[in-house]
Amino acid sequence: MQPEAIRKYWMDLNQRCGSPPQAAWHEIDRITFQYSTHGRHYHNLDHLAELVKLQRQYAPLLLDNDSVLYAIYFHDFIYQPKRKDNELKSAEEAIFYLRKVGAPVERQDKVYRYILATAGHQPELSDPDLDYFLDFDLSILSVPEERYKVYAKNIRREYRMYPWLEYRNGRVKVLQHFLAMPHIYRTELFREKYERRARLNLERELEKL
Repeated sequence: MQPEAIRKYWMDLNQRCGSPPQAAWHEIDRITFQYSTHGRHYHNLDHLAELVKLQRQYAPLLLDNDSVLYAIYFHDFIYQPKRKDNELKSAEEAIFYLRKVGAPVERQDKVYRYILATAGHQPELSDPDLDYFLDFDLSILSVPEERYKVYAKNIRREYRMYPWLEYRNGRVKVLQHFLAMPHIYRTELFREKYERRARLNLERELEKL
C-alpha cells in the first residue's frame, strides 16, 4: 500500500465521520511524518499500511470499523524505544484530534482504550473489535520464517542504542511474555490460522538469542 492510499483511506474515514477536511489533511501530514521519522525500522508507514490493509480485509467482521481505523492510525503515533509511555502518549494524540473534530465521546473513549490495550496486549475486558485490532497488530508474528527474520532484525535496529546483552535480556522477556499467554491471538479466526506459526517464530527467535 502506497502512502497515497494511506492518505486516501484517512480522508475517506474523516469524510464519513464529518471531520473538517482542513483538519483531516493537517493531521494526516502529522501522522505520516511521525511514522516516517528516523529510526523507525519496523513501526513505520509499512506497519501502518499493513494494519489498514487488514482492517479493510476483515471489515465485514467488525462492528465499528471507523473507531478501529482511528485506533490503527494513531496506535504508534508516538514510538520512542526509550520511553515507557508510548501507548499513553499515542492515545492522548488520538483524543486531542478527535476532540478537535467533534467526534462523539463514546468514540473518543473507545479509541483511547484500544490504543492503551496495545501495551502488553492483555486487556481486562474483551471486546470483539478490540480483539481484531490487537490481532492485526500482532499479525507480523505469524508471517513466513524469512520475513519474520527481517522483522526481528528491524526490531533490533530500533533498539540499537542498547548494548547487545541489555537488548537480549529485554527481548527475551518480550518473547516469553507472548509465549506464556494461553493464546497469542484473541480471535478464534486468527488462532486457527496463525497461532501455531506465530509460536514457532517466537520459539525460534528465543532459541537464537
